[in-house]
Amino acid sequence: DWSSDVCSSDLFKERRIVMKFISWNVNGFRAALRHDFIGTFDKLDADIFGIQNIRLSQDEVHLQFPGYYEYWNYSDEKGYDGVAIFTKKKPLAVTLGIGIPPYDRQGRTITLEYSNFYYINTYVPFSGEDLSRLGFRMGWDDAFRAYVADLMKNKPVIIGGDMSVANEPIDLAESDENRHHAGFTEQERSDFKKLLKLGLVDTFRYMHPEKAGKYTYWSYRYNARSKNKGWRLDYFLVSDSLKSSIKKAKILSTIPGSDHCPISLKLNMK
Repeated sequence: DWSSDVCSSDLFKERRIVMKFISWNVNGFRAALRHDFIGTFDKLDADIFGIQNIRLSQDEVHLQFPGYYEYWNYSDEKGYDGVAIFTKKKPLAVTLGIGIPPYDRQGRTITLEYSNFYYINTYVPFSGEDLSRLGFRMGWDDAFRAYVADLMKNKPVIIGGDMSVANEPIDLAESDENRHHAGFTEQERSDFKKLLKLGLVDTFRYMHPEKAGKYTYWSYRYNARSKNKGWRLDYFLVSDSLKSSIKKAKILSTIPGSDHCPISLKLNMK
């Protein structure tokens, strides 16, 4: 039971368990299914498994994930965006969206509430190759940050998802060439740092502060993945109070099926 603090009858020590989280931008759930998503899902055996950019609604696929509760949030416009989440433990409450209709119509966020944390699965808007959606993206950043800050007043948060930004030059292969490109603009990076300043930890960078060449996204063009010309766009962020609970944070770059790879997080939770 994730949500209870259990004391042994003789030593009165709280019980702690290792929880495993997976996040993956599947870039179209149908395509992921053709690339053995079910087999990967079973092998990874996560307690909570969040996916982004599903591009369909729940009734368009007929799947069963034994042992999991599942929750879906999809875009009003068919074939775009959307997220889903699969969890072994039934949450106390489920929230779809962040309470702002222009952003919620795209099905970008699901929040699960448990007794001792919130889990947020999110897919941050892409600013567009010509930056035509940068204004929309920055509005989203402000709204999402306010949403997260409000939750953090109650209990710790764990955020898993495609944040659509490489935070620092170490987080992409060609930083000099991409300083004015979507995902590495000063505006996007500044907004991400504002999110972290709420009291959040980038778990991968916390565990691997100097590790370069570790990316989660590679363009399908120019053989980018085989050349490892990538970007680290996918993150697990946790409240500062959970920092000491971080056990492992990994990028699962050998798993195919999308232009993104899954990321994993293990927390030693009460």
